Amino acid sequence: MKNFSVARRWLPCLVVSLLCHVAFAADWTTPAERSKFATTPSYAETKAWLERLAASAPDRLRLTRFGVSPEGRDLMLVVAAKGGEFTPEAARASGKDIVMVQSGIHSGEIEGKDAALMLLRDLRAGGRHADLLDRAILVWLPIFNVDGHERASPYNRINQNGPREMGTRGTAQNLNLNRDYMKADAPEMRDWLALFDAWNPDLFFDIHTTDGADYSYDLTWYLEEWGALHPAVKRWQDEAFKRAILPDFEKRGHLAATYLDLVDHRDITRGIANFGSGPRFSTGYVALRNRAAVLVETHMLKPYEARVRATYDLVAATLARIRRHPGELREAAKRADADTVARVRDAQATLPIAFRVGGQSEPFVLKGYAFTQEASAISGDTWTTYDPRKPKTYTVPNFRDLVATESVRLPAAYLVPASWPQIADKLRQHGLRVERVERPLRLRAEHYRLGSPRWDEKPFEGRHLLRDVTAAPETDDMDFATGAFLVPLDQPNANLAANLLEPLAADSLLRWGFFDTVFEQKEYADARVAERLARDMLAKDPSLKAEFEARLAADAAFAASPAARLAFFYDRSPWHAAQGVGAYPVVRLDAAALGNARSAR
Repeated sequence: MKNFSVARRWLPCLVVSLLCHVAFAADWTTPAERSKFATTPSYAETKAWLERLAASAPDRLRLTRFGVSPEGRDLMLVVAAKGGEFTPEAARASGKDIVMVQSGIHSGEIEGKDAALMLLRDLRAGGRHADLLDRAILVWLPIFNVDGHERASPYNRINQNGPREMGTRGTAQNLNLNRDYMKADAPEMRDWLALFDAWNPDLFFDIHTTDGADYSYDLTWYLEEWGALHPAVKRWQDEAFKRAILPDFEKRGHLAATYLDLVDHRDITRGIANFGSGPRFSTGYVALRNRAAVLVETHMLKPYEARVRATYDLVAATLARIRRHPGELREAAKRADADTVARVRDAQATLPIAFRVGGQSEPFVLKGYAFTQEASAISGDTWTTYDPRKPKTYTVPNFRDLVATESVRLPAAYLVPASWPQIADKLRQHGLRVERVERPLRLRAEHYRLGSPRWDEKPFEGRHLLRDVTAAPETDDMDFATGAFLVPLDQPNANLAANLLEPLAADSLLRWGFFDTVFEQKEYADARVAERLARDMLAKDPSLKAEFEARLAADAAFAASPAARLAFFYDRSPWHAAQGVGAYPVVRLDAAALGNARSAR
């Protein structure tokens, strides 16, 4: 009986051990590996493989979804956690650094998906990288643009060296998700915003493939180092990513460089420049939320296997750094959030909201190839060709810095009138705290008078961008109906709120067309009435007469248009002013006005 009792006690352990042995004895070669990286698996094949992988390691891997695409496909999410911290709440409670990796936002650039299958396999208990989950939780989106992924064709990426077929950049609605972070028109992006808000990762990777020149690097990268990113997060990027992770990555057999955006595509020696990013892009958006973000661009002309392995090794090197220095990244993110919340007490705090590339450069040693140039009778331009058999090093100017072209003094809060509930909804989609006011308000508030709008002629991502506009600040006592929405800036995402609501921000909601109706005139003067109005105004105001005559002399189109000439007077009349054309509805509140508004709730 004693031996039988011992056997009963050890039998379950033996069964588990045998099952684990069988699982690892199974063939876990990924579909891409099986094809020697000639192909990449379909959505269905990827999902089936991940389901099997997660079932083999339920203590470490969980496959779930964070949304559904317009064509009905799950937006897959894989969570890898040694302690089974498979929910955002459990992950935060663990104190571990949370790393989110996004693949396939441009689904033709799909290295990240195949790297995910390989690395997730190797993170299981007993796998070659099992210890990389000791102090980190990995959250991986294997294919973000799932509908575009299934429009696979050998003709989607003309610049790219494999795989044999790949998806396309646009979604089923032909939206580029990596221009959609602020406006969030795509259903997939709205699901992503909820996902990011729930997990609030400490580090974000977005995996892409380049277009452009030929050179020796198999991977280039871009960090958000300008604007509002907190010094603690910048310091982690400098010390951990640039000085530790990248050298480790190169020791694994790779060559990396900062993102190479050529000043002149015909001549690599003219140098490189900062491509400007901005919050419409993933990394610019994540930086506004006080988090480190890395744009990864594997080189399109390198073999697909090299690009997949580069992605794999960069993420593995990052997890290895976190294992050696746990908590550094999370602490930096916490400090950034706390300081952003506390900043509201500084009435003079400012924030840059639009940038341009600076005019100063620094030398950059670029490991490229010899190239030739010839005049093209076809294009009429210069045709550049590279010879990868002849490596050549160039020292070129690097215009790396961005210079702020617009900055604002931050208010204590913004107030959105009750008549614009769709704006409050959009802010909530971004995880911003919005407080509804249940009584009428009368407040002294700062607001903007918008003028001289100019929109792009062609649509961009389903909208006509407001390219130019003026915004003159005014301060008045203003009335607001019941149901107005307060957006206080004593919250971690305050930088995001300002970039959405400040009209001159590069990717504000105004720029993306959410407020276009404020420029529309709804009442007009008949020509016979406007004629009388013009005569009355000219008789009363000699300076107006001089301005009108100067305009006639200087602007032939104006002089030839009866409607424009009459509008000149109507637009300067109290009838036009009463319509409020150009009155930006979102207002800025100081601390006293915010207190008054909150007391009315």
